[in-house]
Amino acid sequence: MTKFKAWISAARLRTLPLSVSGIIVGSAMGHKDKIESLDGFFCCFGCPNFYITDIFFLAILTTLGLQILSNFANDYGDGVKGTDNEDRVGPQRALQSGAISQKEMFRGIVITAIITLALAILLIYVSFGQAYFLYSVFFFLLGLAAIIAAIKYTMGNSAYGYRGLGDVFVFIFFGLVSVVGCYFLFTKNLQWIVFLPAITIGFLSAAVLNLNNMRDHDSDKKAGKNTIVVKMGLIRAKMYHYFLILGAMAVMLFFLFFTYEDYTNLLFLIAYIPLLVHLIKVVKTENTVNLDPELKKVALSTFLLAILFSLGQIL
Repeated sequence: MTKFKAWISAARLRTLPLSVSGIIVGSAMGHKDKIESLDGFFCCFGCPNFYITDIFFLAILTTLGLQILSNFANDYGDGVKGTDNEDRVGPQRALQSGAISQKEMFRGIVITAIITLALAILLIYVSFGQAYFLYSVFFFLLGLAAIIAAIKYTMGNSAYGYRGLGDVFVFIFFGLVSVVGCYFLFTKNLQWIVFLPAITIGFLSAAVLNLNNMRDHDSDKKAGKNTIVVKMGLIRAKMYHYFLILGAMAVMLFFLFFTYEDYTNLLFLIAYIPLLVHLIKVVKTENTVNLDPELKKVALSTFLLAILFSLGQIL
């Protein structure tokens, strides 16, 4: 494997669609809220509303940076701690395989963190300019917190991923912060209804992590990585998984009850089909090692839900 391919592998491209799902949902809702005063969305370069496109794409790039940073840090943290060993079930990691050295991965983490912070600052400036100083400070601190959270998941002695707190941070940053934060970047205000899709994306993002932790239960327990699955056991972890998937679906239906306008708002229900098929698979699977393919299915189903939901908002 070439060095370039090793870095691409370490970035774990299959995790990226899930990471931007919240941005897509928050942007669509922000557009709908501003549709009476701003004409156009995803508009062409050079048009009067170009700054809206800037906000969307900078938010996407910032989120991708955070996800890749998290993946690099996870690779480094688990590799250094010895969690990634011959007992691991999933794809072999870059540090584990020796394709990338510890020094190289650490350098990659630093560079990615700097680029992500620069993108976050640019996003804040494009969104708020000089007119909303306090908002800019708040989002800058939020960006720093997101970067620290991405790094500290498995790195360091106080890595929260080893204390069963990974699900909490995923729910907060890839659910609430992603959707509600992006919505606020567009509108400069908050509506309680925005929190419902944010909860849905947060639940589904946590479900992907829970699948990963169920798959790695035995190796994580042996290595001393006390994920929430290790703490509660596989039987309860499955029940928790059902709650996350069904809860996400229920919350979005609750949102639909309050906001339904026409049939286009129902488009996201199509994404329920693969999610329900996934639940049946989880129920029937006794050996959690066989859940590995389900990670991709839930991640892509979440991305599909985000796209269909957004189309229902802006059409």
